[in-house]
Amino acid sequence: MSSVRILNHPHLTVVLPCYNPSPEWAQEVLKHYSVIESEIYDVDLIIVNDGSTINYSLDDFRLLYDMFSDIEIISYAENKGKGHALRMGVQKAVGDYVIYTDVDFPYTHTSFLQIYNTLNTGADVAIGVRDDNSMSAIPASRKIQSRMLQWINKNILGLPVNDTQCGLKGFNQKGREVFLKTTINTFLFDAEFIKLAHRKHLNIQTVVVTLRAGIKLPEAKIKTIWGELKNMFTIFKL
Repeated sequence: MSSVRILNHPHLTVVLPCYNPSPEWAQEVLKHYSVIESEIYDVDLIIVNDGSTINYSLDDFRLLYDMFSDIEIISYAENKGKGHALRMGVQKAVGDYVIYTDVDFPYTHTSFLQIYNTLNTGADVAIGVRDDNSMSAIPASRKIQSRMLQWINKNILGLPVNDTQCGLKGFNQKGREVFLKTTINTFLFDAEFIKLAHRKHLNIQTVVVTLRAGIKLPEAKIKTIWGELKNMFTIFKL
């Protein structure tokens, strides 16, 4: 159980995008979502299968449907990107708050609940930012990519938050409305969302979060940033 005290329990929808997950992904969802459900009570779950071709089967669906009554699984054949997958899930969300993270719940339960509490205390948007220990644990290539993007976010895109790539964020209904106006499907959708929320003068608050012990993030391709130049220009013009 987490040491975070939940003072009240507005309805939460958790959205998990899923693309070619680990073989035990459904068991991981079962383990971590059960903890969240026990702490928040009024919560439902949406999983979006973004065109997975491996490690995704009817047995996984049955396991989750058997354990959770409030679950919806959205699935389509073609991989369209995390931004697209999350918009599909957020569009279906009915909670007062929405929190999205990755299907392996890479951040601690305490970090997740701190995002929820930040929404509870008045934030329209709660943005996870990785602590120093989390940054030191990621692969060197991913760290370089993160530092490059943080510099771009601050000096070129003019975002109020530098660390946009942390995979743990939440928002209320005002934030949901803005999130659904994003158009980028690839990894810069987070930056687009933050820029739009900032322009709408939403209350954006950051929450320092921590990776769970043992989480291994994949190596990053530095050239990915350069492949996103068109999307960076789109965000710059917002």
